[in-house]
This record gives sequence, C-alpha cells and structure tokens, in this order.
Amino acid sequence: MRPNFAIRLAAAAGVALGLAAAPAHAQFVNIVSGGTTGVYYPLGQSLESIFAAALPKARVQHQSTAASVENLNLVQQGRAEVAFTLGDALSDAWKGNAEIGFPQKLDKLRAIGGLYSNYIQIVASKESGVKTLADLKGKRVSVGAPRSGTEVNARAIFTAAGLGYAGPQNMGNVLGQVQFLPFGQSVDLIKNRQLDATLISAGLGVAAIRDVASTNDIVIVAVPASMIAKIGDPAYQPGTVPAGTYRGQDAAVETVQIKNFLVTSDRVPADTVYTLTKAMFDNLDKMVAAAAAAKAIDVKTASQNTPVPLHPGAEKYYREKGLIK
Repeated sequence: MRPNFAIRLAAAAGVALGLAAAPAHAQFVNIVSGGTTGVYYPLGQSLESIFAAALPKARVQHQSTAASVENLNLVQQGRAEVAFTLGDALSDAWKGNAEIGFPQKLDKLRAIGGLYSNYIQIVASKESGVKTLADLKGKRVSVGAPRSGTEVNARAIFTAAGLGYAGPQNMGNVLGQVQFLPFGQSVDLIKNRQLDATLISAGLGVAAIRDVASTNDIVIVAVPASMIAKIGDPAYQPGTVPAGTYRGQDAAVETVQIKNFLVTSDRVPADTVYTLTKAMFDNLDKMVAAAAAAKAIDVKTASQNTPVPLHPGAEKYYREKGLIK
C-alpha cells in the first residue's frame, strides 16, 4: 500500500516489515541517520528514544543508511519522516543536482532545524608520509560511501585541491587507488596498511577516528582557508580540529566545517513536527550523552539559514520560544 501521508498507519508498516499489525490509529515515524561508526547513528538512536516517549502511540524506529543523499531521497519518497543531512547536500536536493544524486528538485523537504557542524577530517597513517593535501597524489584514499554527504564533500575539496576527483565514474588520474567505503571499513583498511588516508565528514571526536588513532599513529591533514575559498560554496566555512581531539594530535588543524540539519517532509502533520521539535530541544542532554558533537546544537540558531523552508510545526515551536518574529 502506498501511503498518502508520511505519518503512516502502523498496520501498513507491519505488513511491509512482516510484523504483526498494530492498531490502525498508531503513527509511524522512521528516522534515517548514517553509518554505524559516524555521529548521525548514535544521535539517531537517541532521537528514537526521545521521540518514542514524546509520541507514545507511535511506532518509532531508527535506520542506518548511507547518510545525506540517501536520507533526503527517502524523505522525498515518503519512506522516512525524519532525516539527518549535511547542509550542502540539502541545498543540492532543493535545487535538484543530478550529479550529486537528485535528478529533480526534492520539493517535499522541510527543515526541523540546524544541528552541529561537521568537520572535514582527512586522516592519514603517519607511515604513508602524507602531511598535506598535495601529498595525497597517487595515494590510496577512501572518500566515503558513494553519494553520501562525505563523498559529496570529498568531491568539492579534492577538486579544489586539483587532485582530479570527478565522482565514482571518473576519478581522474591524480589520486591513486580510490575506495568508496563508509567510515568503519576505511579505518580498518588504514589499520591493516591497505589504505593511506580517508576523508571523514563528521562531528569532532568521531568514533572511527578515535578507533584508528588508538592503535596507529595518524596525521590530520589540514584544509587551509585558501582552499575553502576555491570551493565557492557558502556551506563550506573555515573551522578547526582542536589540539588533542585524537590521540597523537598535538596541534590544532585548519579544516572545513559544514552545518548539519534535521529535516522532515511537508506530508508530516504540523502538530507531530511541533512535538518532535520540542522533544528534541527538551532532551539535548540525552543527545549529548549519545555523541559529544551534540553539545554544539543551539536552539537560538537552529531556525536560521536553513537551505529549505522550515516545517510549519517547527516554525510554531521557534515562535513560541521567541526566536522567530
């Protein structure tokens, strides 16, 4: 059965999932996040618990995905109600950028609010000799799952650095062997000396980098402000990986930061989105316990500069807080 609304009957979901049918009046809320070794995943788990408490009659579930691009398409298709995404992917989805994975404008997308910033963290094994972006020439590099937010970021940065990146179908001839792998597999290959470096777009202190740094000497490769200017996208802003974020990282490293957003669909009723928005901000302590990156989520700025319109339910919450006039 194809649902008419993104808040679906749980009975229909039960059929789709092979589960026993639930009461017809129950709501269904599917949260889509990212890979299990990134920051989206533990935050998605936290929201599953928070939203289930806020909507006790709803069937709330959380699903691991390839992150931003897949998430946004799932929301547009009515197969997810809440999704994590990077701001640049969200902007591409709203415009309709076929190269990134959006053949048409995703016009159903609506913002719940801004979250924390992702930091581009290019991690190389010390023994690879990689210290700068230029040193990646000819090296074995992983750039994230195909058309994930991380891989979209890799395209922008490596192209600006003149490293010949042109997406999964045409890598150019400057980077060496290129892998399209999620965070966990990428760092496993670095640990096994089968990969020289990987680009990870995530909150600071991401588990995958902590993992590889616990057993291997690593280098966090800088992305200087001059390189960011060449990208020419306002979603990409200068940032810093503070000294001591990872074992053996003794100095602060210049890099790129990109805002993350939580989005929903215009199919989801306003009262439901209002409840979800309020529940999230009322329980930020639980999100911080799940992932330290959530410390940067600020209700005062969450409604600002969203690449897609705010959902009316979220807008109602921000107006009540006096954050929108």
